[in-house]
Amino acid sequence: MIQSYIANTATRFASKWLVLAIDLVTFGVTFVLAYLIRYNLTFNFDVSQFWYQIPFMLGVGVLAFLITGSYKGVVRHTGVRDVYNIFNAICLASILTILVILANRTWAVVPEFKIPLSIIIIHSLMAFLGLTASRYVFKVLYNNLVSKDIRYYKNVLIYGAGESGILTYNALTSSTKSNMQVLGYIDEDRQKVGKQINGVPVFGPEVLSDGFLRSKKISEIIFSIHNIEQKKLRKLVEGMVDFPVRVKIVPPVDDWINGELRVSQIKPVQIEDLLDRVPISITNKKVSRELAGKSILVTGGAGSIGSELVRQICKYEYKSLVILDQAESALYDLQQELKQNGLHNFIPVVGDVRDKNRCNLLFQEYKPDVVFHAAAYKHVPLMECNPYEAIKINVAGTKVMADLALEHKVDKFVFVSTDKAVNPTNIMGATKRIAEMYISCLQKAGGTKYITTRFGNVLGSNGSVIPLFRKQIEKGGPLTLTHKDITRFFMTIPEASQLVLEAGAMGEGGEIFIFDMGESVRIFDLAKNMIRLSGLRYPEDIDIKITGLRPGEKLYEELLANGENTLPTYHKKILISKVRELDYLEVRSLIDELCVTNMFFNSDTVKLMKQIVPEFVSNNSEYSRLDDPKKTGETPPQAPKAPQKEADKIVS
Repeated sequence: MIQSYIANTATRFASKWLVLAIDLVTFGVTFVLAYLIRYNLTFNFDVSQFWYQIPFMLGVGVLAFLITGSYKGVVRHTGVRDVYNIFNAICLASILTILVILANRTWAVVPEFKIPLSIIIIHSLMAFLGLTASRYVFKVLYNNLVSKDIRYYKNVLIYGAGESGILTYNALTSSTKSNMQVLGYIDEDRQKVGKQINGVPVFGPEVLSDGFLRSKKISEIIFSIHNIEQKKLRKLVEGMVDFPVRVKIVPPVDDWINGELRVSQIKPVQIEDLLDRVPISITNKKVSRELAGKSILVTGGAGSIGSELVRQICKYEYKSLVILDQAESALYDLQQELKQNGLHNFIPVVGDVRDKNRCNLLFQEYKPDVVFHAAAYKHVPLMECNPYEAIKINVAGTKVMADLALEHKVDKFVFVSTDKAVNPTNIMGATKRIAEMYISCLQKAGGTKYITTRFGNVLGSNGSVIPLFRKQIEKGGPLTLTHKDITRFFMTIPEASQLVLEAGAMGEGGEIFIFDMGESVRIFDLAKNMIRLSGLRYPEDIDIKITGLRPGEKLYEELLANGENTLPTYHKKILISKVRELDYLEVRSLIDELCVTNMFFNSDTVKLMKQIVPEFVSNNSEYSRLDDPKKTGETPPQAPKAPQKEADKIVS
């Protein structure tokens, strides 16, 4: 190993000195050429003096190269910075030469030693051109003779001939790890079509056909368009998925490393990139003021939403952060992640929100000012089979935390709910709705401000359909879908967490904040697009199997319940649900009764839940027998576009 290291070191230094030697030869040859040009390609000058001037110029050249380090650059990676170093070296050599000539004229140290200033100027220009050209010649030879022998090149097209497309081209051609060869740009601007950029032709979108792609042997198309709308991107990508090419996308400029695009950042288009929704921007200053100097408690802090909440909170100047979760392994992973990111001002606590004594001690010890309650069971089919556990964690657990918040005079209690709490058709959704109702009851008690956030499915969360589809595609399929017409709203985990923080900042107590999540997505179409983006065909390569709706599952999700309306906030994408009035004394009494009844494993708990939440009508479940026949005869709600449109009208 030591011998190998010494050999590699010797090779590295040898190559550096070889570059210096070549630079000196080039520097000397251009000095000769400068004389020839100055005297019209003749030898009508004092040749005897010339032989004294050559060693002097080489000495000045060595000194300039050593000072600037222009010879240290790896020739095959020559770039603008290397050319800049060469320019500095030539300028330094010229200045040193002129100073010596002028000093010799003044003091006549060596009277015979004279170099015309015109020679120095001509030599400077020729030396700069010669040194720069030599590097690029070696770079081209390496790329075309050496690297091509050891690497297979893929032909690619860049969709977008704007600034982003040109930067993408530069990143692909300058990276030694890239095995991509750009054969052209695709652009919709007719003024660019037919022209060339860096010698690469610009084509119009009409050339994208199976014949053109096969004739050019195109294997990848890279989308590089700044601020492209998801709807347009989805339309463009869907037009490509039937071609025998892979589709990739360049990330936004904000995600580039130190402002520079790396080839490793160019990733295949993911299904998340095609969801038709505009990302939400949050007022971080308001959140910052709200959390500054506060003690914060996050329950379910190791879960999908809870852990992202913790990551977002860690960006602010809080006093202390308590992370509570019963999942030991997930909490440990989060703890290690935060420590590796240099964060230490947090307290991980393994505990259960249902344990009132344990949680009471936490409130006494850490005295939280703000509580974000994200702990919950959320899987619909599992909770449909386990109503005892769903009630115990989603209702009783929330009740414990909400009661303690009131008892210990917490400033704000932010509850993370779900769109499944709207007109619930399953146990999980009903328990979340009951929890919403309970904290609404506590709001009437005064003191603590109780705030609810309600949103749809979260991309990448545990149990999300997209990770499930990816696993099924990796196994060769089929993709399992419960119904061909099922639709869902989607949002990203960071957006969901930012919404919760924003709600905590703007909430004054008693609000249910809902999120304008754009258009709902048809899951069947989503599954087909995921198959195509994986380079496979539906149904030839991977089929989609319809399994039927699971117990309690809805065809369509909603964000507003019957009798609810919305009010605008200062953020056009965040609305306040104006809920119907409740009989708070009766509701609170029934919820207390539900928690006590559940402790004794009483089979009447689901019936009592339906009494508390009249709109709770079971769907495809054994508990449908408990529903009023008049309710079960109602038509199911249609796609949830109407509430969104109504909300938009109110906002406008």
